[in-house]
Amino acid sequence: MQRIAGYVKNSVPWLFAQEFFNKPRALGAVWPSSDRLAWRMAAHVPENGHGLVIELGGGTGAVTKALLERGIAVERLLVIERSPLFVQHLRQRFPHVTIVLGDAAQLADLLPANTHIDAIVSSLPLRSLPTHEAKAILAQWQRALAARGILIQFTYDLRAMHNRVLVDFVERASDIVWANFPPARVAAFEFSKNR
Repeated sequence: MQRIAGYVKNSVPWLFAQEFFNKPRALGAVWPSSDRLAWRMAAHVPENGHGLVIELGGGTGAVTKALLERGIAVERLLVIERSPLFVQHLRQRFPHVTIVLGDAAQLADLLPANTHIDAIVSSLPLRSLPTHEAKAILAQWQRALAARGILIQFTYDLRAMHNRVLVDFVERASDIVWANFPPARVAAFEFSKNR
């Protein structure tokens, strides 16, 4: 194992730092998500269901791990990540989970036809993305998510999330995870549009 400035090369902090310095605008965080944040996000995903659970922005795998520990079956979980470095790491860490290299703004193109999605778990930095990119991602969620499906999103903006952007979504839960660096708000929404 090679140590660089106190970190084991290819450890989670090292991988995150490498990606942060190579592509700072691509990451919406200054540090990997804590286990507490990941568990809080996973807690909002219904355990039972027949559709997929889509994780967007798998990063270093904290939320993936929490979803599996929650009991989400491997065959129901699909992780989409646009960083090749993180995709390689995720595929090594979770060899039985489907990890897709792709962009959430093209979600429909990354899924098999007629896919039923029970939940979308997003670690995407929506508020820091260019407006056109955030709108494209939101449109994909509205297209892909099943009626009454659940959307879980976190943000470092601790103010209550207002539903001006998430049209057709009803907030069901919102709380702050103080034991994260930095603290983050997790919100769960239900897709309410009739199909």
